[in-house]
Amino acid sequence: MERDQQRTVTIKVRVTGAEQAGWQTKAESTGVSLSKLVRSAMTRVKTWTPANAEIERERNRELAKIGNNLNQIARWANAYKSAADAIEVISHLRAIEQMLDSSFSYRPNAICDGENSASPSNALSDWSEDDAY
Repeated sequence: MERDQQRTVTIKVRVTGAEQAGWQTKAESTGVSLSKLVRSAMTRVKTWTPANAEIERERNRELAKIGNNLNQIARWANAYKSAADAIEVISHLRAIEQMLDSSFSYRPNAICDGENSASPSNALSDWSEDDAY
């Protein structure tokens, strides 16, 4: 905002006494006014569009399918525990990890607490074929 531009519009929001006290405490602890705290918080909020919501629903369906596949691989790995089989399982898990990484490379804007992206952990990257023995 330009320095000489004045804020002249007031927005009213209904909150409980506890909410107002909590917000005021946060503002005071950071050394800003309650107005500045709320403006700052609102500039960080992202909202869903219908298209983004549909993309997210589809992503969740795909993630559920991947989870089902992982469960099947885990059952298979428990049934066939030889070293050669374990190496094959690890290679499949790494392929799934790569799919997840590419799947989460784009995430639509979402309402959240300061975070607007997610990615799966890379726990499988720490595995080596020696771990299979």
